[in-house]
Amino acid sequence: MNLSSVRAVISGGVSGLGLGVARRIVADGGKVALLDIDDAKGAAVVAELGDANAVYLRTDVTSEEGVSASLAAAQEKLGGLNAAISCAGIIGAGRALGKEGPMPLATFSKTVTVNLIGSFNVAKAAANLFQHNAPGEDGERGVIINTASVAAFEGQIGQAAYSASKGGVVGMTLPLAREFARIGVRVMTIAPGVFHTPMVESMPPQVYDSLCAQVPYPSRLGTSAEFADTVAFILQNRYMNGTTIRLDGAIRLQPK
Repeated sequence: MNLSSVRAVISGGVSGLGLGVARRIVADGGKVALLDIDDAKGAAVVAELGDANAVYLRTDVTSEEGVSASLAAAQEKLGGLNAAISCAGIIGAGRALGKEGPMPLATFSKTVTVNLIGSFNVAKAAANLFQHNAPGEDGERGVIINTASVAAFEGQIGQAAYSASKGGVVGMTLPLAREFARIGVRVMTIAPGVFHTPMVESMPPQVYDSLCAQVPYPSRLGTSAEFADTVAFILQNRYMNGTTIRLDGAIRLQPK
């Protein structure tokens, strides 16, 4: 897929990794629809990228009907839709058995609902629209890219909910890719390590430096631009399908 022909929806698109992807796609001539729940940031990002290149659609990814409606609107506003990148997510940190007792089920459920079910809602709604696209080279009609985490493989203490949600994203990658092969839609997942996102900006300097030191090489946090480079590679390489790419500087998370 040529990046200038990309018409993408990006969940979590007004900050962090999603914003990095949006900037990269627009810089290469594509157009994006930003799905998020922060109206002020949405307006600011559209102003930055240009309203000819980007549109903001307030979307709760946990709403099946809301996601479907937003993707249909994105398709109309962008003049087509052929890529869906899910970056929306929450941390959901907490021990299953903490000092104050067991984790409330609502905490676990919310994390799984946003991170896993939200990604599934976007994927199936996107595939439903992509199947009607005219086929390109190799019969390709669209690309779905989900975001997991290295915590899917080496979850730390206090990450039971988060790791379960991201492990689910990894687990559904191959089945969806196999199912959507008949309609020419690829499905990939990226599992980032520790990245510089708004969530780490409030960390004390010593905590931030400690995180950087845990990464073998390069010993720093990843950037949204590096994540976006990986998305761009997947979009352009049609043989990338049905697998998860670790993007992590060789880090392997310790128990805590």
